[in-house]
Amino acid sequence: METRPAEPPAAIAAKLAALSHPARLQILRHLSASGSCCCGDVVDRLDLAQSTVSQHLKVLVEAGLVRYSPDRQRSRYAIDRDAVGALAISFVGFMQGCCAPARAGEDDHGR
Repeated sequence: METRPAEPPAAIAAKLAALSHPARLQILRHLSASGSCCCGDVVDRLDLAQSTVSQHLKVLVEAGLVRYSPDRQRSRYAIDRDAVGALAISFVGFMQGCCAPARAGEDDHGR
C-alpha cells in the first residue's frame, strides 16, 4: 500500500474550512451519490438559490475536493474521491498524532 506524506496542518485546515458549512456537506453528499451533476441538479435537490449553490461549489472546487469540467452549456461537478480520502487520512493521522488519549498509566506527557 502506498503511503502519502502527511499534509501540512494549514492544508488540512483549508480543506476542513471548505467543509465547515452544512450546505457544502449536503452538496458533497449529493455529488457522492450522483457521480457527477450540474449546478441545477444540486439546486433541484436542495432548498437553495442557484447563486448560493454555485458559490458553495466554487469553494469546494477551490479546496480541491470537487472537480469541475465544462460540458457544453453547463458545468459538471464531481466529488474528487482521492482528495476527500486523502483529507480523511491526513485528518485522522493528525488527530491521532496530537490528540490521542493517553494510555493507561500515562499522564498527558507520555510518562
